Amino acid sequence: MSGRVDLNCDMGEGMGRDGDLMPHITSASIACGAHAGDAETMRETLLLAARHHVAAGAHPGYPDREGFGRRSMEMTPGEIYQCVVDQISALCAAARDAGVPVAHVKPHGALYTDAAADPHVARAVVRAVSDTDPNLLLYGLAGSGIITEAERVGIRPIAEAFADRSYQEDGTLTPRSEPDAMIDDPVAAAVRVLRMVRDQRVGAASGAELTLSAQTICIHGDGPHAVAIARAARAALLEAGIRVAAPGVA
Repeated sequence: MSGRVDLNCDMGEGMGRDGDLMPHITSASIACGAHAGDAETMRETLLLAARHHVAAGAHPGYPDREGFGRRSMEMTPGEIYQCVVDQISALCAAARDAGVPVAHVKPHGALYTDAAADPHVARAVVRAVSDTDPNLLLYGLAGSGIITEAERVGIRPIAEAFADRSYQEDGTLTPRSEPDAMIDDPVAAAVRVLRMVRDQRVGAASGAELTLSAQTICIHGDGPHAVAIARAARAALLEAGIRVAAPGVA
């Protein structure tokens, strides 16, 4: 059983509920202008996170605002590397101006999925983080290739599980195109989160049981029930005696 866990959420994506989510989470991954966001939203979200004592991180994605970064793009590893460097650097520059530290990087959408499955994408993303700031934590899908690659080059990985997404038997997330991909019921999500953290177990969409070890749990900020899920998950964890805190917080 884990005695602590981080609750993270994607922020600065223009969904209008960041202020309602911040009191319930411990880490915020902030869009850096590619799939969503701009310089002003980065600054506003960084300051909002600081007011709520929430760790801030960069949330780079494919440069695909029309598809909200959820479509894979034909990019070379070098192009992916530079795209991620540029986005992390933009968030870090906004953070310096705002006087807010940056703690982590978490890829967004299709870039996240591709980095979990494709070693070429994983290497490009990890190298981008390492070359920008090797002290940044890297959030990635628990048990996936990006976790292994980060460990290989000396970047500290933070293994992630999902409160509001269902799993396939191989440990990957169910594609959003499938009807059972999302978990919208806050009570059901909270039960899953507690089981993932306390028992390191989660049920796959097929009914199979999976074992996973995660240090952070993601709640998608663009989900219509995101605030209720975050509130319910945090309450369930605290009631079970599990500390909710960002990685590295004493």
